[in-house]
Amino acid sequence: MSAVSNDYVNLQQYKEREVSSQRSLVKVHNDKAYRWNRESYSRHRRFVDIWAFVLTLLSGLWLDSKPWSYPGGMTDAKRAARRKVQAIWIRDKFLDLGPTFIKVGQLFSTRADLFPSEYVEELSKLQDRVPAFSYEQVEVIIKQDLGKSVAELFRSFEPIPLAAASLGQVHKAQLHSDEDVVVKVQRPGLRKLFTIDLQILKGIARYFQNHPDWGRGRDWIGIYEECCRILWEEIEYLSEGRNADTFRRNFREYDWVKVPRVYWRYTSQRVLTLEYMPGIKISHYEALEAAGLDRKLLAQLGAKAYLQQLLNDGFFHADPHPGNIAVSPEGSLIFYDFGMMGRIKTNVREQLMETLFGIAQKNADRVVTSLVALGALSPVDDMGPVRRSIQYMLEHFMDKPFEEQSVSAISEDLYEIAYDQPFRFPATFTFVMRAFSTLEGVGKGLDPEFNFMEVAKPFALQIMTNGKSPDGNSFLNELGRQAAQVSSTALGLPRRIEDTIEKLERGDLRLRVRSIESDRILRRMSSIQLGTNYALLVSAFTLSATILFVNGKVGLAVVVAVMAAIMAFVLIRLLRRLDRFDRMF
Repeated sequence: MSAVSNDYVNLQQYKEREVSSQRSLVKVHNDKAYRWNRESYSRHRRFVDIWAFVLTLLSGLWLDSKPWSYPGGMTDAKRAARRKVQAIWIRDKFLDLGPTFIKVGQLFSTRADLFPSEYVEELSKLQDRVPAFSYEQVEVIIKQDLGKSVAELFRSFEPIPLAAASLGQVHKAQLHSDEDVVVKVQRPGLRKLFTIDLQILKGIARYFQNHPDWGRGRDWIGIYEECCRILWEEIEYLSEGRNADTFRRNFREYDWVKVPRVYWRYTSQRVLTLEYMPGIKISHYEALEAAGLDRKLLAQLGAKAYLQQLLNDGFFHADPHPGNIAVSPEGSLIFYDFGMMGRIKTNVREQLMETLFGIAQKNADRVVTSLVALGALSPVDDMGPVRRSIQYMLEHFMDKPFEEQSVSAISEDLYEIAYDQPFRFPATFTFVMRAFSTLEGVGKGLDPEFNFMEVAKPFALQIMTNGKSPDGNSFLNELGRQAAQVSSTALGLPRRIEDTIEKLERGDLRLRVRSIESDRILRRMSSIQLGTNYALLVSAFTLSATILFVNGKVGLAVVVAVMAAIMAFVLIRLLRRLDRFDRMF
C-alpha cells in the first residue's frame, strides 16, 4: 500500500501543479477568460466572429482547389500539406470561438466519413483546457439553483477547481455528513451562448446544404441536428445524473466496475454533485505499475466493460477517453462523465448477427441490409456505390482471421471508403467506432500484445449462436432462419409483382439505365465542343486585335488582345485536362 500512497502523493502534487498552471493561464489570457465567463453574449458580435471564420475558411478552400495557387504545380502531397496547415488553423479558431465550437470540433473529430483525415487528426487534439471562472460566480450559480448558499450546503468547499472544461468546472467539497464529494458547476451564460451559436450554425448548415459541390451527397442539416441534440444533452446535468444512475445499475453485478453515486439533493440543471471517487488515470502507466496493478488484466477489463455496454445493455459511454476512466487501488475500473451517452436499438443483436454472417460469407448485399437496419448506414436512392465499396472491402481487407483484425484499421478503411460516397454514418455508429479505436489504443498502451478483436470474439460467438454454445447447432439455426426467410419471401412475391404492375400502369415506375462508357464519351464530346468554341473565340479576338492595330486604334487593340490571351489560357487548360482524361481512360 506504500506504493499506492506514494502514487496519490504524486497525483496530488500533479494536481497542484495543474492548479498553478491554470492560475498562470488565467493571468495571461484575461481577455479570453472574460469573454468565456461572462453572463451575456452579443448576438451581433458572435454573428460577425463566426461568419468571418466561415468565409475565411471558404476562401482558403476555394484557393486550395486552384492548380495555379501551387508553385510548381498541384500534387497530392502539396494538397495534403495545405490541409494540415489549414486543420491546425481551424483547431485554433475553434478554441478562440469558445465552448460551443470546442464541443463541435470534438464531435467532428469522430466524423472521418465527412472530413479529411488531416482535419480529424487535429480536431481530436482539442482539449478542454480553458480558463476557470471565478469562485464568486460559482457561489451565485449554486445559490440560484439549489436555493441555499455554499456555506449552508457544504461543510467545506475548495474555491480552486480540480479541473476546468469548456462546459463547466469541478470543485472538491465535503457535506455536513462528512462525505467527500465533487461538485460540477456549469459555465455562466452557457445556455444563452449555445442558443446564439447554434442558431448561427443553422444558417451555415443551410448554406453548405444548398452549395452545388459541398452539399452533394451530404446531409448537413441532419449533422447539425445531431450536434444540437448531443450538445443540449451534455449541458443538462439532471440528464447526466440519470445516465450515471442507469450506468451504475447496469454494472451492479460487477465488482470490477465502479460509478460515482449522485447526490440528488445537491443536483440541479447547472449543478451536479457526485461521490468523490479518486483513482489512477488508466493511461498513467507508471503509476499503475507502482500500485502493483496488472496492466494486462486492466486492458481486458476495459474491453469487456465496453462490449457489455454495447451488446448486452444497449447503453454505452460515448466518450471513453483516458481522462474519463480511472483505476481504483483495488484494480476496479472507475467511469466518469456521463454527459455523452449512446443508445442502441433493441434489435441490435439480431442485426449484428446478420452483419457477422454477411462478413463471414463476404456477401455485400447482406452486410448492407443489416447495416441499414442497425442504423450504421443511411439509405440513399442509389445504394450501388455503397454495395460495391463494401464488397471491395470484404474482398481486400477482410482476409485475416476475425481475432487478428484491428478495429482501428477497419474503421479507417470504412471511413476512407465512405468519404467519397453519397452516404454518411449516423453519430451513434461513429461514436461506437471511435470508442472501439480509443479503447484499443488504451489497451495496447497497457499491454502491447492486447487485441480488441480477440476479446470481442466470445461476444460475437454468443450473438451468432443466440446465447447457446458455439457448436454445430448455430449452423442448423442459420439454415432454419434462411429457410423461413425464403418461405416468407415466396409468400410475399405475388403481392410484390402486383404492386409492380400497378406502378407500371400508373406510370410511377421509372427505369434508369446508366452506361459508364457512354457517360465518359459524352463528357469528352462536351469538352471537345467547348474547346472548339474557345478556339473560335481566340481566333476572333486575335483577328479583331490585328484589324484595330492596323487602323491605328492601339488602345482597343490591346484590350482585345488581352481578351484573346485569356481565352487562350482557358483553352490550354482545357486541352491539358482532355489529355489527362485520355491517359486515364
